[in-house]
Amino acid sequence: MYFMALATDYDGTLAHDGLVTASTISALEKLKKSGRKLILVTGRELPDLKEVFPELSLFDKVVAENGALIYTPASEEERAISPSPSAELVDRLKKRGVKPLSVGRSIVATWEPHQATVLDVIKKLGLELEIIFNKGAVMILPSGINKATGLAAALEDLKLSPHNVVGVGDAENDHAFLRASGCSVAVANALPAVKETADLLAKEARGKGVEELIRKLIKHDHLIARKRSRGVLLGNSRGKEIYLSPTETVLIAGSSGIGKSTLATALTERLVEKGLQFCIFDPEGDYDGLKGAVPLGNGSTAPNKEQLLELLEKPQNNVVVNGLALKVDERPGFFAELLPGLGNVRYRTARPHWLIIDEAHHLMPKRRADTRSVLSIELPGTVLITVHPEAISTDALRLVTAVIALGPKAKGVIMTFCTETGLKAPKDIPLPKGDRVLFWRPHDGKKPFTVKAIEPSQSLKRHSRKYAEGELDEAGSFYFTGPKKTMNLRAHNLIIFAQMAEGIDDKTWEYHLRAGDYSKWFRQQIRDKELARETAEAEKDKTLSAEESRKLVIDAVRRRYTAPATAPEK
Repeated sequence: MYFMALATDYDGTLAHDGLVTASTISALEKLKKSGRKLILVTGRELPDLKEVFPELSLFDKVVAENGALIYTPASEEERAISPSPSAELVDRLKKRGVKPLSVGRSIVATWEPHQATVLDVIKKLGLELEIIFNKGAVMILPSGINKATGLAAALEDLKLSPHNVVGVGDAENDHAFLRASGCSVAVANALPAVKETADLLAKEARGKGVEELIRKLIKHDHLIARKRSRGVLLGNSRGKEIYLSPTETVLIAGSSGIGKSTLATALTERLVEKGLQFCIFDPEGDYDGLKGAVPLGNGSTAPNKEQLLELLEKPQNNVVVNGLALKVDERPGFFAELLPGLGNVRYRTARPHWLIIDEAHHLMPKRRADTRSVLSIELPGTVLITVHPEAISTDALRLVTAVIALGPKAKGVIMTFCTETGLKAPKDIPLPKGDRVLFWRPHDGKKPFTVKAIEPSQSLKRHSRKYAEGELDEAGSFYFTGPKKTMNLRAHNLIIFAQMAEGIDDKTWEYHLRAGDYSKWFRQQIRDKELARETAEAEKDKTLSAEESRKLVIDAVRRRYTAPATAPEK
């Protein structure tokens, strides 16, 4: 379920001549039973609304007085979000013969043709007020107060994002809150200007149009959500922009160091631009310093599950969960324990809009017996990033709706995905070149194609603690074996590497030195080209003794990773 709330105007939308039919009320009740929230957004004053609409308790929130007053029917709490009307303004309008004149908690309202008199009085008093029109009604409110600001206040109370709201209206004063909604709908009787800017048009008018919308929401929520305006731009293919739907589960896979994290960073920048909430699970600290996100955990402190869920309760919080302090074998358990809590947040709020799971083969491994139980929730709006798609839980892979493969082994990624999921492999898979990636939606019947992917504006620095103090997996570690393979000393980070390098015998040191093993590890696993270059020079210099070459390499490591210096770029 993507759309968690329906925000509807009253007069001309929900109601006809001030009254709501029994069939429309029944439709509202069905929507409530689906787990969604109802928000009424109206220009009416609250006492008047209560009198004409006894079923107000159906709604979770009421935005009255064109955005100036928030009412909670369940508790009968009223909260004005703007100041009371100026007594002098009301007095002057009465003296100028403005009738009828209604005064609410914040709003002052009359009808055309009194707008000229109203404007003249406001100017003479020097008040910062706005006039809002609505089918002949003339509403006077503090500057900046409208249905959009009222809706925002109501959504904050409900801990919902406007992206997960469908708004429906018919008149001029509905423009603001319709634009602020994730999907805007105009009923058939709406003004032409409202219809022009709406995402969807109802075939029927007023309450019947709302009933029509409710049926679509309950039955086709995800189809409504799959609109380009709510998607995330991936890139361009043959002049056409390619978007990821907010309900996709995406697999990003390719060789190590090929640009998977860079692409993910670019996607997060688009999410920030759109105001879509994301949460990144970052086992190895690759997203340290990501703009627009709150870091949780670091190289020495494990992330706290309760704190994460608390942060995600606010739609404006994006979070990077740094799992560097967790041992490799602890990470799947941490993630498995967290998924039910995340599932609960998503069930209630449809947030975070995107989960980005880096090193997904660590967090959702095939070998864990409990993976299926923690995947009982769907994974819409999820990105799985991995070097080893074959090592990810098959249950997770079967939820994937889009595959993005990078690098020279992109074809192999598609083939591996098909093997693991039991899907028929596509024919004529193109090879992406340069800055292009291979893109495939396995269930839409089309062939894979290449996309020129977006690029990030920020350049993340590789997190030095990951390599200095963290625990690289077995495949990423360095092994001192010696020339006769009589030992198998594993260095799972650079500090351990330096300590072992100081203690091993000269023959073992020189065996790996002359084989170029040190520079190869620094280049391929640590992905530090400068350290690899400096080490390669020592490896090639045969005039150096074991002691001299050992000192050069160890000093280079410690200078870059244990001294207070900036970590090298990816």
